[in-house]
Amino acid sequence: MFNGIVEATGQIENVYDENNCRYFTISSEKQFNDLKVDDSLSVNGVCLTITQSQNNLFNVTAVPETLRLTNLQFLTKGSRVNLERAMQLNSRVSGHTMQGHVDAMGQILDIQNEGDALLVSIGMPSSLGNYIVNKGYIALDGMSITVIRAEKNRFTVTLIPHTQNITIARQYLVGTHINIEVDILGKYVEKILEARQTCEHT
Repeated sequence: MFNGIVEATGQIENVYDENNCRYFTISSEKQFNDLKVDDSLSVNGVCLTITQSQNNLFNVTAVPETLRLTNLQFLTKGSRVNLERAMQLNSRVSGHTMQGHVDAMGQILDIQNEGDALLVSIGMPSSLGNYIVNKGYIALDGMSITVIRAEKNRFTVTLIPHTQNITIARQYLVGTHINIEVDILGKYVEKILEARQTCEHT
């Protein structure tokens, strides 16, 4: 589990494909001394398992389903990524609870400057529309962000200067693909209501 507070950005040092999987070697700008093999790490909001770790270098693997759903498919040597270690239960949760299970990719439709902040409009599959609400949480490339306005197939967020400075958000352009994870609470509510309706009609 993660809370959407990016700890560092990293860089793809090596990437190769083998047997339909993609293997990454990533360096972190911040030293993560406690990371070890089998630990979970959020890479652009995707929960991946560390298969090898040494100093600030670690290896992870993306399987075909992950590549289909996320922007990891576009990463090349030199690409920058957001990194977050799994959350600890004895510390504050500053963002919101995230699984690192990306629902779909969105695409930046528009970026406007609002002083030092950025107003960003993001297109998304309409299938996610029911789970995104005004002032609700959403995870974008692993960042816990508040939704300003939600529509059927797009939503708008604001990126504060601090977020721009410490994450890959500073690289965003119109057309950039972004990993989206919606708040899982909405999915549970939907499932419960569907089950209740089924019982009422049987």
